[in-house]
Amino acid sequence: MTVARILILGGTSEGFAIARILGADARFDIISSLAGRTPAPKQPVGKIRRGGFGGVTGLNDYLTANAISIVIDATHPFAHQISRNATFAARRASIPIVHVWRDGWSRCRGDCWHEVDTIEQAADAIPSSARGIFLTTGKTSLGAFANRHDVHFLARIVAPISTDDGILRLPRNLQLICDRGPFRYDDERELLLAHEVSCIVTKNSGGEAARAKLDAARDLGLPVIMVRRPPPPDGPTVATADGALAWLERQLPHETTADASNLSSMPDG
Repeated sequence: MTVARILILGGTSEGFAIARILGADARFDIISSLAGRTPAPKQPVGKIRRGGFGGVTGLNDYLTANAISIVIDATHPFAHQISRNATFAARRASIPIVHVWRDGWSRCRGDCWHEVDTIEQAADAIPSSARGIFLTTGKTSLGAFANRHDVHFLARIVAPISTDDGILRLPRNLQLICDRGPFRYDDERELLLAHEVSCIVTKNSGGEAARAKLDAARDLGLPVIMVRRPPPPDGPTVATADGALAWLERQLPHETTADASNLSSMPDG
């Protein structure tokens, strides 16, 4: 029986779900790659590697040295550099690749969104009259808000800031809370009220794990500064883990293709 070695560029709910299903099938040898920025991260099923690859050349060398058959890019929608590198590296190695590009959030009736293209534009868009700003853009983006001395920031991050994060500046008026989704609507509403948040700054990451804050903001009449996502990666893209597994079935020879019953009913995170 031929075994397909699959590299999952993960760290998302889709990546964990794909690894869980494929890791239970003997016809697949799964390696999940995590960025390595989060201490004690959630562990996917199967083999794990952490840290960067060293650009396109480093990733291409890894694919070749480890006899990778297929790449599934299930990284965060804003991890555009690794997705770009993965596209070029897979092409160099003549390896099929698919990108899991989950649907973004759409504006609903009652939403008060101000959409911008960059984190820097988001920092500039914060009104000076705002009482408290809730940042959910990730800790590596906090430096972009360092010049806004006129407002108080509450930032939610997955893990504490360390010297390895390379963050040179932080906002002067900053309160950090560490928490990991998924987040419940009631908890998000309570947090916004307890901290007297008057505006939210976030990225259009999509998915359900972090959507509750937008629902709570709508119900409380709070404005949201929304950073638009970058363009989708080049090459085949699917919206869900199910879509990635259906694509995978089409890439494998008949004797290697997993039973459709094993590759169904996937959560999309």
